[in-house]
Amino acid sequence: MEGENLEAIAREVIDHNLYMTLATADAEGRPWASPVWFALEGYRDFLWVSKPDARHSRNVMVRPELALVIFDSTAAPGDAGAVYVEGRGEELGGQELERAISVYSFRSEASGLAAWSAADVTAPARHRLYRATASAHFLLGGNDQRIEVVP
Repeated sequence: MEGENLEAIAREVIDHNLYMTLATADAEGRPWASPVWFALEGYRDFLWVSKPDARHSRNVMVRPELALVIFDSTAAPGDAGAVYVEGRGEELGGQELERAISVYSFRSEASGLAAWSAADVTAPARHRLYRATASAHFLLGGNDQRIEVVP
């Protein structure tokens, strides 16, 4: 990866994938990983919709620290680039919800899926909108060393 534009590589991996693996832990530290469809805002905020009683949603509420990874699972071994992210998760509400659901809905519609509104992610609806705010992004270099990047 030396001499390559690492930021561009990270953006390309993020832009060309629809799912991220979200890693959370419960109050006792038991880990849980979940694939979730996502939208993003500025490579810092990763948005997903989930049921509030899903294990990863409950985990985020008691322990907001999380990690996520975005990669192409169809790539041949050794050919898949991946972006690793550390951050904090939260359920969104209020004005943040209004803005973020429009971002989520835009990507949903651009992918040929349904539009989303605040009513779709506010009680009594079944789903809520969550955000992971990245504090650090990484790529893996030679010998599996983490290289911090800012996409």
